[in-house]
Amino acid sequence: MKIKLFFAVVAMIAGAVSLGAQEEAKDLDPQYAVNLIKEGPAPDFTIQGTDGKTYSLKDFKGKTLILDFWATWCPDCREEMPQLLALQKKLKGRKDIVMVGVSFDTDPAKLASYVKEKGIGWLQLSDFKSRKESAISDAYHIQWIPTKYVIGPDGKILLATVMQDKVDALVDSLLK
Repeated sequence: MKIKLFFAVVAMIAGAVSLGAQEEAKDLDPQYAVNLIKEGPAPDFTIQGTDGKTYSLKDFKGKTLILDFWATWCPDCREEMPQLLALQKKLKGRKDIVMVGVSFDTDPAKLASYVKEKGIGWLQLSDFKSRKESAISDAYHIQWIPTKYVIGPDGKILLATVMQDKVDALVDSLLK
């Protein structure tokens, strides 16, 4: 009897864990990525990097560009940071695929501190305006963060999503 009860409890726990994993893997794009630009040329932008230089889309021509729209205060952005750090590691030394963060933080010191603390090694861009006030947010139809765009070497949008797993899968296919 105790053995049957033990296996029943184990089965219930396994089912609950499996259900949780299914919830995590749920496609959030139909809910949060509905207004993103799905195809065609990526909008140009001009925005300052935290390195003091000004960047525009043409600075990345000939490379695959991963734009990650995020903020340090965003719980979902912080939660996916380990995935982004793993992607950074995977892309280390590659010149053909570039990761760029676009932060909606309004405090430069907070952004700099978080980037240093987490070991974020990819370029960060920010006009230090909120998502609703930022010109790049408007150009890319950002209504939710984190949001990602993958832009091909020709400047055309390959992917627009709120799901890092989709970016990872696309990058994996590009690396083959």
